[in-house]
Amino acid sequence: MIYITRREQFNAAHRLFREEWSDDKNREVFGKCSNPNWHGHNYELFVTVNGDINPDTGYLIDLKHLKEIIRVYVINKLDHKNVNLDVDFMQGKMASTEVLATEIYRQLEVPLREQGVNLHKIQLFETENNYAEYYGD
Repeated sequence: MIYITRREQFNAAHRLFREEWSDDKNREVFGKCSNPNWHGHNYELFVTVNGDINPDTGYLIDLKHLKEIIRVYVINKLDHKNVNLDVDFMQGKMASTEVLATEIYRQLEVPLREQGVNLHKIQLFETENNYAEYYGD
């Protein structure tokens, strides 16, 4: 079995908060990340797939095709968007890096399986120092 990873980037705004909490409680729990005027990140997304190499092509998956799947199902929905307000697959969910990584995985799992590869993991960098990894349920 071989593993291959594609890196993509997107910029997005979000806010960590719970509507049922007061502004003071949100600030206490989430700090600057609960700013009512939002804040943004330059995210880096690493999508790792695995499977068997196709003997005819020498590829696990054509990386141009992998790029297109990631763009259609994830990047086009997130780039220069507000995660809390604009992203269909994040509606009603906390816009943390951890939750975003799991939801990105869910967006890509089936389309990649239909291409004959397994989604191994999502690695999502919110900053150069903070990232989440998700390997599926």
